[in-house]
Amino acid sequence: MGDVAVGARSGQDGEDRGRPVEAAVPAADSAVTSGNDSGAADDGTTADQQNLIGTRGPGDSTPEAKKPRSFWKELPILIGIALVLALLIKTFLVQAFSIPSDSMQNTLQQGDRVLVDKLTPWFGSEPERGEVVVFHDPDNWLAGEPTTDPNALQTFLSWIGLMPSAEEKDLIKRVVGVGGDTIECKGTGPLKVNGKALNESSYVYPGNTPCSVDDQGGQFKVKVPEGFIWVMGDHRQNSRDSRYNTSDANKGMVPVDKVVGRAIVKAWPINRWGTLPVPDTFDQPGLSAQAAAAVTAPGALALVGAVPLVLVRRRRKAAEYRNAAE
Repeated sequence: MGDVAVGARSGQDGEDRGRPVEAAVPAADSAVTSGNDSGAADDGTTADQQNLIGTRGPGDSTPEAKKPRSFWKELPILIGIALVLALLIKTFLVQAFSIPSDSMQNTLQQGDRVLVDKLTPWFGSEPERGEVVVFHDPDNWLAGEPTTDPNALQTFLSWIGLMPSAEEKDLIKRVVGVGGDTIECKGTGPLKVNGKALNESSYVYPGNTPCSVDDQGGQFKVKVPEGFIWVMGDHRQNSRDSRYNTSDANKGMVPVDKVVGRAIVKAWPINRWGTLPVPDTFDQPGLSAQAAAAVTAPGALALVGAVPLVLVRRRRKAAEYRNAAE
């Protein structure tokens, strides 16, 4: 029995020795996996973890979340964006202007800040009667006027539109006539546009008359050419406007292309905040030169059409009279 057992053992050993080496590999793998039901190796790592470790290179590390930039690193970028936006707004949308004189009292006081709409002119909009507009000096209207000397900071803030410009030669007045209009002042007023009297009590400075009685330009009758406007200050006896610049190259008119934009809001000081609407007197019917022409045209056409009818009727009456006489 013992020999049989030994022989069997020996035979088995011989068979084992005669098998290929690869046949033992699955048994070894099976022993590893089945020898530990939890799937952990001796060092406490799982097979999946070992596989992951095996595929990771020596220089690899666990990816970390990217840290956000600090506020101080973001600040210069934010300031740059704000400056670009301010410059774009000043160039294309609105710009602040400071009122340098009393010529627009009481609508505007010296030192007021107004916001000027610069957007609508880009779409072809032109100044209309009654609007308060800012415009570049047309032809040396501000000769002899004192100018301020801003420091570097004021110049920079003016350049980006955060402060009113101190160097530009700009004026602010009210438009009372546009291209094609006839403007007239006789005596103390009223001011007439295309023969229509304006009621200016809502904006002309208290105690002023609409027209000035003087020989320097207070009395006038002008027709505004196309592409120009006629402007006057609300403080009529303290405003060097179109009336007193008729000897310049534009005969007192302001070219439309010199207009910066319409003043729409009094922004500063806070206690004077308010809009700058067009007064109702400029909305009265028949004020427009075109409207006046349209009203006159039907009468003229009727007169022209009536003349032939009258002539025909007179000839007929004359013929009837001759026939009766014969």
